Amino acid sequence: GLGLGWQVRVVPNRFPALRVEGDLEKEAVGFYDRMNGVGAHEVIVETPHPKLPLEKQSLHGIVRVLEACRSRILDLSKDIRMHYILIFKNQGARAGATMPHAHTQLIALPVTPIVLKEKLNAARAYYLEKDRSLFEDILKAERKAGDRVVFENDGFTVFCPFASRFPFETCIMPRRQQADFQAASDADLVHLAEALQKTLSAYAGGLDQPDYNLILHTAPFRRSRRPDSWTTIDADFRWHIEILPRLTGVAGFEFGTGFYINPTLPEEAANVLREATQHG
Repeated sequence: GLGLGWQVRVVPNRFPALRVEGDLEKEAVGFYDRMNGVGAHEVIVETPHPKLPLEKQSLHGIVRVLEACRSRILDLSKDIRMHYILIFKNQGARAGATMPHAHTQLIALPVTPIVLKEKLNAARAYYLEKDRSLFEDILKAERKAGDRVVFENDGFTVFCPFASRFPFETCIMPRRQQADFQAASDADLVHLAEALQKTLSAYAGGLDQPDYNLILHTAPFRRSRRPDSWTTIDADFRWHIEILPRLTGVAGFEFGTGFYINPTLPEEAANVLREATQHG
């Protein structure tokens, strides 16, 4: 577009949280442990147009962004120092964005984050007890109830979680069991692009373009030497996307308890967003 010769670009972050050079070193510091900041921090520039938000792009444009994410995960998975890839998008100043040009970020980590470990452990425990996927059961419950569902297509269901932490929080979940985002097919990415476009357009239309954080939760690379690690992950975990509009603040109560005060019922939020998808 614009004669610039590119449509999506991936570049190193100018102010990286982690650096790709060097060997991973772990050491004890008295009672504590420390490791150096080995990893990768990349910026996926979504479009050559400086102020075009993701939802205003063509479906094909959004697919290209998703293909770039998939490609970078596959490439970084070859680096044995990396254990996990976090892909996220900070849209707007309240969400922590420091660059106005539409972009997504990727960070490759030498460890699996605690937030993800908690999800993995819960999914594994549920699967071992019930011989069913927790994510599949959540999806079945949401589709049966229907009042928290925002949008569906052949590949994905978008819903406001039962225990939403933030007003108008949404989850985009694939209907097919799949632990790794990078295993998504081209057809999956087209369906995901549509789900993203509909959901983000609903935020823009129904909530007047709120700032938001978007996080892709995918399975870690299977690096652990422990024989029992991740043995059921392909059956019990499912990659998914969370979108968290920044309509309320996080303050002392949330930091002190890990609980979140959400003044909006997820059923009400889903109704507003559902109507926005139908009229958008």
